[in-house]
Amino acid sequence: MARDEDSFREWRRRWGRLPFPWLFEDMDRMVEEMFREMAESIPKELTRERKLPDGSVVREYGPFVYGYSMTIGPDRKPVIREFGNVRPSSRPTPFGRPRPALEPRSEREPLTDIIEEKDAIRVVAELPGVEKQDIKLHAAEKALTISVETPTRKYYKEVDLPSKVDAKSAKATYKNGVLEVTLKKEEEKREPKGERIGID
Repeated sequence: MARDEDSFREWRRRWGRLPFPWLFEDMDRMVEEMFREMAESIPKELTRERKLPDGSVVREYGPFVYGYSMTIGPDRKPVIREFGNVRPSSRPTPFGRPRPALEPRSEREPLTDIIEEKDAIRVVAELPGVEKQDIKLHAAEKALTISVETPTRKYYKEVDLPSKVDAKSAKATYKNGVLEVTLKKEEEKREPKGERIGID
């Protein structure tokens, strides 16, 4: 039997000692349902069981990572970027009102920073625990996709770029778990407005 089930039974046993245990039956059911929903929502890749020397089995979950970074953009407004493999979401309830929840994913979104320079855009992403050959990059006119899939680590991030770039100009380096991609900005073609006039 897994240890998390044992801990839940211990919790229920303690509540049962109260003078009016019937008052807590509904709460008991709600907590049991919450534990069950939480266990069902965790991806299989983030769940493992381990046998202890005494023969009991302990169930482990994770890793769960959530964080955010805040920088000041070129327009002097704050830019907040989330990272990790847990996202806030909402779940429907039998009463029709959604309830706040956390949605874990098997792939982690890396912490990224976008630095806009005069002629280029640099994207810096933290990808610890992977090798250079595991990283797949795909550049488009206004987006950069970073993906990694190994038996132990999964990362995925679609980065929206602030300006159009020349995807063929991309250069990337990876050192000490930090990926840096530099993309040259696409030169703006200045065409006169209006209709072109032919000369006789």
